[in-house]
Amino acid sequence: LEINFREGNPMAVRTPSHAGSWYTDNGAVLSKQLDDWLQAASAATGNPVRGVISPHAGYSYSGPAAAYSYKHLRPELGVKRIFILGPSHHFYLKGCALTACEIYRTPVGDLTVDQAVTRELHATGKFDVMDKSVDEDEHSIEMQLPYIARRMQGYPCTVVPVLVGSLSVRSEAEYGALFAKYLEDPSNFFVISSDFCHWGKRFQYQHYDPAHGPIHRSIEALDKEGMRRIETQDPRQFAEYQAETHNTICGRHPIGVLLNSIQHQRTKFNLQFVHYAQSSPCMTQSDSSVSYASAILACA
Repeated sequence: LEINFREGNPMAVRTPSHAGSWYTDNGAVLSKQLDDWLQAASAATGNPVRGVISPHAGYSYSGPAAAYSYKHLRPELGVKRIFILGPSHHFYLKGCALTACEIYRTPVGDLTVDQAVTRELHATGKFDVMDKSVDEDEHSIEMQLPYIARRMQGYPCTVVPVLVGSLSVRSEAEYGALFAKYLEDPSNFFVISSDFCHWGKRFQYQHYDPAHGPIHRSIEALDKEGMRRIETQDPRQFAEYQAETHNTICGRHPIGVLLNSIQHQRTKFNLQFVHYAQSSPCMTQSDSSVSYASAILACA
């Protein structure tokens, strides 16, 4: 894995390709937005939090919801390394892939990729390496970076970005076991990047149960059953839910990896959803929406 470049060559930097469209590219404006959203969000626990599930849509849609997750990223508790597991939206991948970049740039500060851990993961033989174009096309990891950079400002921190492909249930278990030792370490923090239901013709998903009333209430009931299954921390329950409903949870594979990793922990955790929102309330079959759910993995 060629990550360190020869002396004299510029460092490999991932540019914030979605800045200026999915969120502002003005650092001062973005800092103020993030701070305001964080201030408006309430903390659900004072216990140390080892990871979060956080949405990854444009900030005008999911920025406020993500704050409910990042409210619990507390660098003063000794967090030094942040793993970001994001689903691959555009590039077909059967396993997981690592970055070849050394720096992830954001409008609110640069984040340094942890070279040692990236090499350690690559040495397992279980990871591909992203082309820079794949890395920069993908938004699921990038949309987490400004919050991480803002929360960790003034504290030494590295990141370990991991692109998660279309994993089988068996592969989710294998990767969960592989990440287990990192999840056990309190200096590590895991960000699982996922939106929830993508509903509407354009998403080719229009599940509707009239028993719940309006379409948006049916979507909420569908999502909240999935959230309940995730909170059990049992990967089989969540896999069964996905098989039953085919809910369009884009980060279902990163979530599956996390649930499998929890099975190997000595530490006891509470996995709790702390916020839920929809981009808009669907009332008719011609409407569409995306759901955003924020969760925390707290030490019990």
